[in-house]
Amino acid sequence: MYPAPRTLRRAAAAATVALLATAVGCAPQPDDKASATSSGPAAKSCAPGKLATETSGKLTIATDEPAYEPWFKDDKPANGKGFESAVAYAVAKQLGYGQNAVVWQSVPFNKAFAPGVKTFDFDINQVSISNERKKAVDFSSGYYDVRQAVIALKGSKAAAATSIADLKKLKLGAQVGTTSLDYITDMVKPTQEPAVYAKNDQAKSALRNGQVDAIVTDLPTAFYITAAEVTNAKIVGQFENQGGTPEQFGLVLDKGSALTPCVSGAVDALRKDGTLARLEKQWLSDAVDAPVLK
Repeated sequence: MYPAPRTLRRAAAAATVALLATAVGCAPQPDDKASATSSGPAAKSCAPGKLATETSGKLTIATDEPAYEPWFKDDKPANGKGFESAVAYAVAKQLGYGQNAVVWQSVPFNKAFAPGVKTFDFDINQVSISNERKKAVDFSSGYYDVRQAVIALKGSKAAAATSIADLKKLKLGAQVGTTSLDYITDMVKPTQEPAVYAKNDQAKSALRNGQVDAIVTDLPTAFYITAAEVTNAKIVGQFENQGGTPEQFGLVLDKGSALTPCVSGAVDALRKDGTLARLEKQWLSDAVDAPVLK
């Protein structure tokens, strides 16, 4: 059965309106972040150094305080040292902003991806991309594939664990709001309630003091902790990725930000030209492989 002529005319009119709306939506307005979409703006909206940023002519990048190694060096995000500092400046350069045009801002880890309007252009702070977090914020393409690892004091019962089953009866800890904590609750499913900390520093102190049997962090952080901060600790092992797909860190942007496609394009370009791999080798090369806990 074919639609009546009037129905066809209505459908055609609706399609025309939709096309016009799409055209308007693809031209982000500098003064209205909420009205912009991340579905593919016109090329001129990503013109180098001409983005509709928080401060005209500047790129505001956020991260937590303190800024931990090996992601940052000497707790100074602006020095360009450490993997994430280097990545941030590489993305800025792709977007047309030199180092002197980058403004750093301190934003707590959990607040970066919480609902609400952001005061930064993007945040870089080992934030894993997830569908749940995408409800509140935008993410760029992933800039680092990561796994989670277990750290325990040498000679302890936890240090002898070789499987997830061996971890179930232990007191485990992790930073609040992290994928590390998700792996404890969703994969290990321990018999004891995990200890939750506002900062990784608190989790490390708890491990030193014997308040927990083991803590969970991302693998590069685990290597740094055991090599430089809690030297009487060891990496027990790492977890396989849940669902078989790589866990990735992404840059966090305001929900519906007009900058999202531009920032994703910059990350994609850095992956394609080998910059991300080079920076990973430079700053994270000390992280050798660790046994997989199954």
